[in-house]
Amino acid sequence: MFLKHPSSPLLLLLHLLLFLAAASAALARPSPPPNFLYLNVKPTKLELNHTHILPTLNFSHAHLQVTAQKFHNTTLKLNLLHRDKLPHVHALRHRHRHAFNERIKRDAIRVATLVRRLSHAAAAVQDNSYKVASFATDVVSGMEEGSGEFFVRVGVGSPPRSQYMVIDSGSDIVWVQCQPCTQCYQQSDPVFNPADSSSFEGVSCGSTVCDRLDNTDCHAGRCRYEVSYGDGSYTKGTLALETITMGQVMIRDVAIGCGHTNQGMFIGAAGLLGLGGGSMSLIGQLGGQTGGAFSYCLVSRDTGSTGTLEFGRGAMPVGATWISLIRNPRAPSFYYIGLAGVGVGGVRVPIPEETFQLSEYGTNGVVMDTGTAVTRLPTAAYEAFRDAFIAQTNNLPRAGGVSIFDTCFDLNGFESIRVPTVSFYFSDGPVLTLPAKNFLIPVNGAGTFCLAFAPSPSGLSIIGNIQQEGIQISIDGANGFVGFGPNVC
Repeated sequence: MFLKHPSSPLLLLLHLLLFLAAASAALARPSPPPNFLYLNVKPTKLELNHTHILPTLNFSHAHLQVTAQKFHNTTLKLNLLHRDKLPHVHALRHRHRHAFNERIKRDAIRVATLVRRLSHAAAAVQDNSYKVASFATDVVSGMEEGSGEFFVRVGVGSPPRSQYMVIDSGSDIVWVQCQPCTQCYQQSDPVFNPADSSSFEGVSCGSTVCDRLDNTDCHAGRCRYEVSYGDGSYTKGTLALETITMGQVMIRDVAIGCGHTNQGMFIGAAGLLGLGGGSMSLIGQLGGQTGGAFSYCLVSRDTGSTGTLEFGRGAMPVGATWISLIRNPRAPSFYYIGLAGVGVGGVRVPIPEETFQLSEYGTNGVVMDTGTAVTRLPTAAYEAFRDAFIAQTNNLPRAGGVSIFDTCFDLNGFESIRVPTVSFYFSDGPVLTLPAKNFLIPVNGAGTFCLAFAPSPSGLSIIGNIQQEGIQISIDGANGFVGFGPNVC
């Protein structure tokens, strides 16, 4: 029997159920990304000689003392500075007429060494004769040019000696330059002297801590370490347990490298604060007490403000958009994410999703890296993305390529422009649409702006810190998630 009359209660109920089902399906579908944004051109023009310098940060007396093994869910929060804010680096900038080109040169070396290291990690699976040369990621050096992008101010020793340290999400070691210096590069603060610290304790050769390092030897019963980097830089010294002060929290018994012989590295900074996924990074040493949880917000380079770096479960924000954290057993230091594609102007670019997938041998994939500035995509993916962006910016006057950038615009005289959006489509479903200043950046003082993406020299994709700027990013290592937002800086 068929119900033909439209006023039938059963038919009306059926129509209502169909309507509710359609409405629920519409609500369940994610909102499409916007198709354009406005970029304020004038305030963001690059001014190489007018960098804001932040005052030196000093420590107050610590009110809480913990050990690396007993953190008790305390949340630590530090200011995060771009390297151009360091007083010593700022002074050196007057000697550099081409600071932008120098930064891009450092970035290219960083990418090349990351690719080399991750390729070696994959090769080790297929070639048992391969030996890992160091236990930290390759980093860019240059005594004359400096390196490292973002810095925190921490205290080393007891009493704490304030030091600038580079953060590196791909490194698994904490180290500082130490007296006596056989060879040390120039840094902003006095070089740390372990003789002045009551909490400094050398690590013996038989210690399990010493066994956790790949490149160690023994001298006078003490564990010695050496980290060699891909560009010829290195740090050598003794391994020790020391107190690290962050804000008003003292963390005891942190394993650090005390470098007496150091070449290149991070001019202005005292050393490196490794935030990688390995056991010897600061995150690894804090262990289950923080759940591998930390959050950072990289402040934009063209502001006088600071970003933040927080540790602990309390740093995980409510309201963030979460995606899966992917672990690469061949490169456990790095934080991989599932990227399905990229979009321009609200439309996904036709790139096969497997382009961004991690292979069974540990190659390719997508790494989030605080030490790389410019996002890299595999060449074919980059070219498709670039061409889609060019097709939607025909109204803007073009400029010649600059350094690694092949898509540039002459925006001299413009106050504001309308540009297509750039979005990351994640494998879990969320879509992250970047602020305009995170993909179209000034490269000189003459109004030239370039698309801040570049082709990768391999199948590896890297989400660089320019694209991460201003967005709170949270790593929940215990539960295997990466969060974006909701806060900005």
